Amino acid sequence: MKWNLPNILTLLRLLAAPGLAVMFLYFTRPYADWFALILFVSAAVTDWFDGYLARAWKQETKMGAMMDPIADKAMVVVALMILVGYSTEHWTPWLVLPATVILFREVFVSGLREYLGDVAGTLKVTKLAKWKTTAQMIAIAVLFSQGIFEHYLVMSSFGMDQGIVDQIMAGEVADLHGLRWKLDGMIWSGRVGLWLLWVAAALTLITGFDYLRKAMPHLRETR
Repeated sequence: MKWNLPNILTLLRLLAAPGLAVMFLYFTRPYADWFALILFVSAAVTDWFDGYLARAWKQETKMGAMMDPIADKAMVVVALMILVGYSTEHWTPWLVLPATVILFREVFVSGLREYLGDVAGTLKVTKLAKWKTTAQMIAIAVLFSQGIFEHYLVMSSFGMDQGIVDQIMAGEVADLHGLRWKLDGMIWSGRVGLWLLWVAAALTLITGFDYLRKAMPHLRETR
């Protein structure tokens, strides 16, 4: 086990996965959303950074190659669980299906690699799979920001009569608390995040079938 900087960054990213859930356990919202967003984005950045450093410094190790995909999957799984669990009733149905597709694919491909054993190296990460990863990382980050907009909107309108809120939204009363831009931020971050998550889910299906196609000759051999 070589504890170089790329491996340390990968380990920190792995530890950050349960840290996302801890944010919602110990902090109230929207502070939990803020901390989770910062933690997730930081982990996503280190995902690129540790791989770049390992290649540039020629410090690629078996431990890093093993931990890197585990850390990525752990971050995605925990983040999707949090988003589905804490989403409003309006957004939840649209989150469940793409989240299920992504999680199923991760389990399926991991099981496929484990079954193939020594020949699992034939299932190399493709450019399309990297686009999938990028889309889902951005989608999750945007959806975390949606929760931030939502809770600041609720906090800003707390105690207001619904009629006043409606007048503010209609432009009939001065918007002193920024309700309209917070509402727009909540709506558009939710929409963009969902669109990207559905794109990631579609790419997930395509890459999943591609991995299965590549694995079929080896599955026939081991039958």
